[in-house]
Amino acid sequence: MRFVSVAMLAGVAMLALADGAAAQAGQAAARPPQATPPCGPNLPGKNVDKQSRCFELRTYTVREGSSIDLLHTRFRDHTLALFKKHGMTNIAYWQPLDKPNELIYILAYKDAAARDAAWAAFNADPEWVKTRTELQVSVQVDAVFMSATDYSPLK
Repeated sequence: MRFVSVAMLAGVAMLALADGAAAQAGQAAARPPQATPPCGPNLPGKNVDKQSRCFELRTYTVREGSSIDLLHTRFRDHTLALFKKHGMTNIAYWQPLDKPNELIYILAYKDAAARDAAWAAFNADPEWVKTRTELQVSVQVDAVFMSATDYSPLK
């Protein structure tokens, strides 16, 4: 994974994605593949806003034999509400027009520690365990961590 500063989050869907860990079935799809790098407010670095939240751009590529429609149903009917319940801020979700087997979305957190705590609570939530068991989708997960630039309208 790597850090990327962005001027506008509306354009992040076009960013090159960093190497991520493969995820199996619905259970692993939501688990963060590795420790969160430092992100959020007060990071050193030129052009990075000192008040920026920690942003995570996630791309799910549905593997052969699984259904993108089932993944969309899972997010629409369950996952977004569970993310919110556990303190994750849903920024936006996209369906790439040229890659119909992908879902791209951005979440925001206060900082890296808040992200780790939110994902731990989410993964332990009985409603999520039930949902991922009943609506299994095999996906490859790629993630990029970002901080807003000092001139970004969205922090």
